Amino acid sequence: MATAATFNKMFPVSWTELHRDAKALAWRLVEKGPWTGIVAVTRGGLVPAAIVARELELRLIDTVCITSYDDRSQGKLTVMKKATGSGDGTGWLIIDDLVDTGRTGQAVRDLLPKAHFATIYAKPAGRPLVDTYITEVSQDTWILFPWDIEPQFIQPIAKMAQG
Repeated sequence: MATAATFNKMFPVSWTELHRDAKALAWRLVEKGPWTGIVAVTRGGLVPAAIVARELELRLIDTVCITSYDDRSQGKLTVMKKATGSGDGTGWLIIDDLVDTGRTGQAVRDLLPKAHFATIYAKPAGRPLVDTYITEVSQDTWILFPWDIEPQFIQPIAKMAQG
């Protein structure tokens, strides 16, 4: 189970970087289609799914709602809502922001075994579950997504050194 102590590195992602990476994901996926629709994994997959849907001109979007993290600690996995109308996943894309330990990814795979699973970021433990991804990061990296952070003023180095 992943805990906050497990993460030694921080990887901040800006809105611009996320948008660029989601478009890169769409470029990889357009060649693998055509697609019936998208199943976004909430909450992290919602923004990437919206960008991919726009780029692939898909209007049929469903969600699978799974919870397993409380801040940076992974706990019990709960499927709160299954995707309806996507059957076994044939012709559907599953979109998430990242695959980490693979627990959520495996749960989604079990629900939609024939769907194409795509994420922007992939860590080694979960990477085998994903069909398409853009960037691999180390297992001990915590990705700071733009919806989880906000810019704030930081003192110049010279002023901090005086203090």
